[in-house]
Amino acid sequence: QVQLVESGGGLAQAGDSLRLSCAASGRTFSSAGMAWFRQAPGKEREFVAGITGSGHTAYYQASVKGRFTISRDNAKNTVYLQMNSLKPEDTAVYYCLARVDDSPETLITTPSRSDYWGQGTQVTVSP
Repeated sequence: QVQLVESGGGLAQAGDSLRLSCAASGRTFSSAGMAWFRQAPGKEREFVAGITGSGHTAYYQASVKGRFTISRDNAKNTVYLQMNSLKPEDTAVYYCLARVDDSPETLITTPSRSDYWGQGTQVTVSP
């Protein structure tokens, strides 16, 4: 139902900013809850930020709250993650997630078997 492609990752220095984009296709995007997860080498994939289908509610992992901002533009079928004040511990592959088999107002903090994923985009932050 949904296909996702992330972009915008790359190399950054501590304190820099990056903006990730997740371009979605599929008829259910506008009513799907969306989220960003990340996975560092040797670690489990972890929740970063989420946004409800309407875009009215955004929520974050504590370590990124105040630094990252998730947003969506349903007219462009795109969700964004603005990352400011980057830290080396933000280094990871960042994945976009769409949940279409649940209420669009459901908070997405753990993966579900039916979720859709993008291919990931690498973010590397040097000290």
